[in-house]
Amino acid sequence: MKGAALAEDEKQVKAEELEQAFALFSEASAQLAGAYHELQQQVEGLTAELAVANGELRRQYLEKEALSQRLGLLLAALPAGVVALSGEGVVEEVNPAARAMLGEPLVGESWERVAARALRPTSTPHDWDVAPPLSGRPLRVNVVTSHIDPAGRQIVLLHDVTEAYEMQQELQRHQRLTAMGEMAARLAHQLRTPLATAMLYTAHLTKPALAEADRLRFSDKALARLRHLEQLIRDMLSFVKGETGGRERVDIASLLAELRQVVEPQMVQRGLLFELDDRSGDAAVLGDRKELTGALINLLENAMQACDAGGKVLVRGERAGGEVVLAVADTGRGVAEALHERLFEPFFTTRAEGTGLGLAIVRNVVQAHGGRVEMKSVPGQGSEFTLRLPVTSDGEQQ
Repeated sequence: MKGAALAEDEKQVKAEELEQAFALFSEASAQLAGAYHELQQQVEGLTAELAVANGELRRQYLEKEALSQRLGLLLAALPAGVVALSGEGVVEEVNPAARAMLGEPLVGESWERVAARALRPTSTPHDWDVAPPLSGRPLRVNVVTSHIDPAGRQIVLLHDVTEAYEMQQELQRHQRLTAMGEMAARLAHQLRTPLATAMLYTAHLTKPALAEADRLRFSDKALARLRHLEQLIRDMLSFVKGETGGRERVDIASLLAELRQVVEPQMVQRGLLFELDDRSGDAAVLGDRKELTGALINLLENAMQACDAGGKVLVRGERAGGEVVLAVADTGRGVAEALHERLFEPFFTTRAEGTGLGLAIVRNVVQAHGGRVEMKSVPGQGSEFTLRLPVTSDGEQQ
């Protein structure tokens, strides 16, 4: 009996434990179901948010694709050449205008190699001549390079300025022809006076009874007048030419050193003090060395003529930013302010023996090199003429 009761108690205990376990299982199942339901809601919410995000991304993608297409059409239609470079300077992309200007091959080539093959430097900063026969006709382009990202990628823009350059050259030719027409009367007077003087002295030489000393004196005077005519004609030809012929790299320091060797003996002979202050370093300009030297000699001759014995002539050279500054200053008589604007007019001169073309030639030469001339003068204190020329870089020279 006791064994049966004990077995009944054990069954009762097991039933209670099973009931508790079932209750715990039911509670855990309910919690799991709730968590699953909550997770399902979160998944549904995330799915909805993802759908919205995907829609926004697709919209942005379509907008960017449309923008890319518009930019592609714009690049294709641009008359300017566009060359995209990698951080290593390799051509990654070009538009049709760039292909027409530079020819093939382009994509995958080094820009340095392309520029060396297709472009030739000019005396104007950032302007290059396109080497034929790539374009089929002579072209002049303006090249501008800009950085577009920290990785060093670049965009090279090539603008065809051929028509503007040709119009500018044509305008300059017309201006020179107009000036020549206005100068015709002055030129006739300039030629007639020394020619008549030379003829008079030459007529004296035909006299049989003329003493030898007088014959030599008249010969020297006639020769001096003929040399004056020669100088006048040479200056006239230089003024009419008006363009720089050379495209070489002109080192300023060596140019000034050469100039000193030429003019210093003349300064000493006239009793003048000559001083050269060269702080140009390794600066250089692109152009014609002979014409630049001639322009500076014209300024120095004017300075010598303006100074009396004991005066001083200073030549200064320095680099200021992207310019080379060359100045010629003297302690001579100076020029009245009312005459400043006329000094660069052809055939205008304040000297009896002057041709009146020296400063006009100086201005033409400087403008042909892409520069400008400035002057300041005070009567009784002297004058200073300053030439400002664009510096050439090693890249432009290459």
